[in-house]
Amino acid sequence: MRFVVRIVKWLLGLIALAVAALFAWLYVAPPELIRVGSGYSAKIVCSNVFIAGRDANEVLAVDVQAPGHPLLRLMRVSVDKNRGTVSAGLLGFLGKSVAVARDGLGCASVPDGDVGKVRRTAIHAEPSAVSRDALWPEGERVEASQDPVIAKLLDDVALNGTGMRAVVVVKNGRVVAERYGDGFSDKTPLLGWSMTKTVNAAIVGTLVKDGKMAITDKGLFAPWKADGRAAISLADMLAMSSGLEFNEDYGDVADVTRMLYLEPDMADFAEAKPLATEVGKVFSYSSGTAVMLSRLWQDAIGDKAKALTWPRTALFEPLGMHSAVLETDEQGTFVGSSYLYATAHDWARFGQFLLQGGVWNGNQILPAGFVDWMREPASASKVYGKGQLWIEAPGDEENPGAGVAAGLPKDIYWMEGHDGQTVAIIPSEQLVVVRLGLTPAKIGYRPQTMVGALVKALH
Repeated sequence: MRFVVRIVKWLLGLIALAVAALFAWLYVAPPELIRVGSGYSAKIVCSNVFIAGRDANEVLAVDVQAPGHPLLRLMRVSVDKNRGTVSAGLLGFLGKSVAVARDGLGCASVPDGDVGKVRRTAIHAEPSAVSRDALWPEGERVEASQDPVIAKLLDDVALNGTGMRAVVVVKNGRVVAERYGDGFSDKTPLLGWSMTKTVNAAIVGTLVKDGKMAITDKGLFAPWKADGRAAISLADMLAMSSGLEFNEDYGDVADVTRMLYLEPDMADFAEAKPLATEVGKVFSYSSGTAVMLSRLWQDAIGDKAKALTWPRTALFEPLGMHSAVLETDEQGTFVGSSYLYATAHDWARFGQFLLQGGVWNGNQILPAGFVDWMREPASASKVYGKGQLWIEAPGDEENPGAGVAAGLPKDIYWMEGHDGQTVAIIPSEQLVVVRLGLTPAKIGYRPQTMVGALVKALH
């Protein structure tokens, strides 16, 4: 019997030793998947706490854990509002990552842990005077349509989709209807994910108008000038046909997740990628390309401090998008692929700005004809435009013409983002429809059904 007890104790000791060794390994050299998960958790919680004013535990549970990878359910976060930091890790301490809030620039992931360096990238932004009394878009007041048909459409849960957080309908330049999910309002800044790419392309347009960039520019980065990448033009990048290697799979550790959560210099990471296909011939959707575009337009400005304020001074303030916060990476490069927060009213302002051809209050902010060029089909794709816009709606990317076949106007085009973010723009109907939420693609929600019903009701 004593022998058996000794064996059991020996086995239990061995198991304890193995568990201790496992935890030591995870602590000292955590796998990249854990670091991606902790980086994602810290960043999403940080932005939603410090930009949107939401509760950290709710964001972790609802935005991070519920729709994401099973590993995320083991993530724990710690928020220090005095220091403006959020740390996250598996069980709270394994593979820890940090995100830092900065004045005027939202939050940044800090993959290398240099919090002090990240804090030095900030801008002083005086709170803008927002009129609650003037009608949108001059102010925030909305005189919603009393049409019971419109009301019924926006009260239809199936049309709005699971996880809807905001729907704003603009007809003839005025908000005619809006709905918000529980806990959200017209004052809540919401993440646009890849809709940020379209805004980033518009910022490129402001530099084209100023003569600091041209869509024909080539030899865009110094290392590229020595090889075949020298042939990549700014137009190729805007049309997602650079030919560069980039894995946009969000499942595990791919180029896109590595860039967003493991790389302190996102643009440098993307810039180092080799050519995978012929330049200008193959459409390949790439968040790395969008971040490189940010680096290019910031470099074109020439002054780092001026570049950090450019989105606000050249675009957001002229449009009255006072809530808009475009975030940077650790190096101070704007994450033009993914990280713009704005209220639904401000996303609607940007959609209306595109509908008006880049003109606002009589001012030609983008070059004449630039928006028309943005929405022309890219030569390498029949469903994507030349300027980071979608010609087809979510789910129809592989089926050119599906929207028109389903009864949508021929001139409709879209901004699209991860987890169900869309802005539909229809010039012929003078209609903009914003839909924001937390709606994973696996649910199969199709906003075009709602948009089609609104077109019919408002025609």
